[in-house]
Amino acid sequence: MSTSKNIESEQQSKTIIDSFLDNLWMERGLSENTLQAYRSDLYAFAVWLSQKSVPITDAQSIDILNYLSEQGTRSARTSARRLSSLRRLYEYLVREGQMNHDPAAKIDSPRLGRPLPKSITEEEVEALINAPDTASALGLRDRAMLEVLYATGLRVSELIGLRLSQVNLRQGVVRVMGKGNKERLVPLGEEAVQWLEKYQREARLSLFKLEANDVMFPSNRGKLMTRQTFWHAIKRYALVAGIQKNLSPHVLRHAFATHLLNHGADLRVVQMLLGHSDISTTQIYTHVARERLKELHAEHHPRG
Repeated sequence: MSTSKNIESEQQSKTIIDSFLDNLWMERGLSENTLQAYRSDLYAFAVWLSQKSVPITDAQSIDILNYLSEQGTRSARTSARRLSSLRRLYEYLVREGQMNHDPAAKIDSPRLGRPLPKSITEEEVEALINAPDTASALGLRDRAMLEVLYATGLRVSELIGLRLSQVNLRQGVVRVMGKGNKERLVPLGEEAVQWLEKYQREARLSLFKLEANDVMFPSNRGKLMTRQTFWHAIKRYALVAGIQKNLSPHVLRHAFATHLLNHGADLRVVQMLLGHSDISTTQIYTHVARERLKELHAEHHPRG
């Protein structure tokens, strides 16, 4: 049974957590969904500590280890996420002088599997991009979208949200506002520039039912396209192209990164183009590139 002292301790801990989350939001501009995930993990820890009459600022490494152990989850990824939330919190508390040691600092994260991202071959990408009927306005729009997606590796939300002001066809670049409100410039390449010019010249304005606005790729109703609409379009074009794999916009983003690395691009460059804040997020693609190197070695080396 919770005592009044335990309840008071829990509320104090949650106040500290809320202060940390406010700081995190101001520093990194995280989405509400991300902040809510942090809040859920940290509140659960605060409740667990209060039942043991331990204030969150008095927690020791053994408390964190016991907590993670008692959760009983079989998912290493979930445990790693909970530990990551606690690490962020305690780094903040030490930085702010509310604690003189970090109880989470020396706790190892669970070992995670490294699933290879799904990808498609360059030939399959070519077939997919050629699938839309460019004699129609919608087909020309979709061809331009596929060209831009493969040329830039944009997230689907970044692609469908593109505005005219973000695209500079003369310089051949697109300016993207990614996660955490971080801006990056991504080259478009000649093919994407040519198809964008053709699309804007011949089709874009005809898609607006009412007054035109600065949306680059409007839906057939002249409004901002939804993620689901573009997802279904890729599914449809995969069928037209005879591709049996389960495609999505994210698969084309993976293909962009994988094919760049296969052709010798630097991992740091790919990281910047994708808008990854941490190089470790990009490093998973090196597994795919390594397999390609093995294939090339086996094919071309005299003793392969």
